[in-house]
Amino acid sequence: MKPETGKVSQAQKLNEYTKPAVVRIIDYAVVGWQFNDYNPEVEAILNELNYQTLIGGSGSGAIISSNGYIVTNAHVTELAEMEDQEIADLAFEQLVSTIADYFQVDFHIAYDYMVAFTKWTGIEKATKVILPGGDILDGEIKSFGAPINEGKDVAVLKIEEKNLPTIPLGDSDEVGNQDNIWVSGYPAAADSNLLSPDSSLVSTMNAGQITATEKKTEQGSPVLQINAASTHGNSGGPVINENGEIIGLLTFRGNTVNGQEVQGFNFAVPVNTVKEFVNQAGAKNTKSDTDRLYQEGLQLYWGGYYKQALEKFEAVERIYPNHSEVKDYISNSEKKIGESKILWSDYSTTFYMVDVVAGLLILILLVFTFAGKSNKTKAAVAGTSSIHPMQVSDKTDTQTTTQETKPASEGDDNRADLNKDGKVDIQDILIALQEHQKNQNKDGND
Repeated sequence: MKPETGKVSQAQKLNEYTKPAVVRIIDYAVVGWQFNDYNPEVEAILNELNYQTLIGGSGSGAIISSNGYIVTNAHVTELAEMEDQEIADLAFEQLVSTIADYFQVDFHIAYDYMVAFTKWTGIEKATKVILPGGDILDGEIKSFGAPINEGKDVAVLKIEEKNLPTIPLGDSDEVGNQDNIWVSGYPAAADSNLLSPDSSLVSTMNAGQITATEKKTEQGSPVLQINAASTHGNSGGPVINENGEIIGLLTFRGNTVNGQEVQGFNFAVPVNTVKEFVNQAGAKNTKSDTDRLYQEGLQLYWGGYYKQALEKFEAVERIYPNHSEVKDYISNSEKKIGESKILWSDYSTTFYMVDVVAGLLILILLVFTFAGKSNKTKAAVAGTSSIHPMQVSDKTDTQTTTQETKPASEGDDNRADLNKDGKVDIQDILIALQEHQKNQNKDGND
């Protein structure tokens, strides 16, 4: 019997089920510079920058397999797929912007000057995956579709980890207009200098609906239009249906109006497109033991069965110690364990044990009862036919022999030993039951 969880809304359940598997992805490159002109002011700026330029961005993604496969947008990880010269060109433009702003000159003037005296000396690229529990791991791209203006904008990453929480992939062909959906991820707008550092590990989930299902990109790839609020940083984050399944990845927003973002017009790559790249990567979307135990624990916790929930959460911690949510649930379950309800299965076990003990006691009572009756009957018969100390003369022998006959009840060390094998066991119980049945039949016939 499943615990009653009616007080917890569907949206709350989906958030708790899925957020341990929603990750932040940082894709960046560091470009080193050499400056070949004598210009103390420019050199001072380069010194402050350590003669390096950092470029990159962040997005969101979702873990789909317990061994570390993650789905996201291609444009979230595109630096990792770029040629070094492309990265150097992007970094150089950023460097020029810094110089132009400092000297308050036109970008093109600063560009012409810097390009004459500057060259890149090295590039370091990295794709990092930040798990909700705080771990930062290297991500390796296993399959990649070009960004949205060039391709299907899907990438599949792999991190080295096991027993990870996951989110199942749904079927975007089953999506209908006005279906309820939730977008989960790490929008930049939710980051603030006023928040604690660990707040950056907490994903945001926004609710909305599917508002169009028949739209396509210029390249002909299908997209889903949604009205859930999202912004930079949400890219690659899962769009989740009422069953807790991924039905798309948030990818881009509608055009700005007067330079301002307009919410309610965002677009997602359908999950069936995502599956093409999942298959290319050789990934399998399977539910992990971590998911099963965690979700069972949540159902018990929401139902008020804190003792049983604690056991599930502790099991999760044993197989995946860095789970983002389970430590808090363990702590809360321990605090509430005195209020814990008892599951019907526990009652059933107790009743079963009581029944077994009671049954054994009844059988033992029957053994002693009917064994006693049998021995009393034997004693009565022996008493009428026996002669107490007497002499018996043998006609063929003039010698007199004295025999003493004991009462039948004497010498029976255990009245319950009905089969006379020297011990009381299951065979004696069976004999007692048979005797009882015979007596019942006899009484019935009489």
